[in-house]
Amino acid sequence: MDIQEIYDANKQRILTGLVLLAIAVITAVMDSLFLTWAILGIAYMFSFHEAMKLFGEEDNKLYVYAALIWIAAAFYSQPVGLIFVVLVIATSVMAHKKKVNYKALAPFFYPSISMLFLFTLYKDFGINMLIWLVVIVALTDTAAYFVGKSIGKTPFSPTSPNKTWEGVIGGIVVATVAGTFVGLMHYSLLVAVITSFLVSVSSVWGDLFESYLKREAGLKDSGSIFPGHGGFLDRLDGYLFAVVIMIFVLTGIA
Repeated sequence: MDIQEIYDANKQRILTGLVLLAIAVITAVMDSLFLTWAILGIAYMFSFHEAMKLFGEEDNKLYVYAALIWIAAAFYSQPVGLIFVVLVIATSVMAHKKKVNYKALAPFFYPSISMLFLFTLYKDFGINMLIWLVVIVALTDTAAYFVGKSIGKTPFSPTSPNKTWEGVIGGIVVATVAGTFVGLMHYSLLVAVITSFLVSVSSVWGDLFESYLKREAGLKDSGSIFPGHGGFLDRLDGYLFAVVIMIFVLTGIA
């Protein structure tokens, strides 16, 4: 399948992607704490809702708790720490009642922790690191798709039958090279290469984990809000693993 055929078969997906890219560019140019918090917050609440469906949880009170966490994140210096306080309180209450609801806890692990990591990345390291993350993850996904469609033959995982090793490797290589150029504006060559590579690899497994959850839930997509793309989790899955690794690496070299 050549590039033109791939484009024709995915025109809606590409156009939706361009709209999302435009929103990301506007957010980056404005570099506003409130705007970034608001956009990530919208993404978080939609993702939380989709996760509730994936885990089969129907307690609507959880949305209130999720919203309160995100509001608190705007004022707390280390947003990601909030989720662990919530989990300690929640599990303590459940233990006291002798009734632990693991499905209710699940959305506070995924995607809550990673969404707070995304906001922490912005607050602690700035918009440039968020841009770096987007470049790596977006190119990993895009390059893997086109390389896989063009030359992919070897199945990557039974969790995601459409992915191939050729596509995955191609995506990682392209993202690592491009990410290194972006990273060189802020760090040494070694740090830029290692960070780009590890973030790219982790994004592949972030995508794979969400695919696993969808298959377990019997769903094709986590949602339908984005034509050709599915839901918020379908767009954010790679970032949810990648951001954790990026902060881990950047914190270690600071």
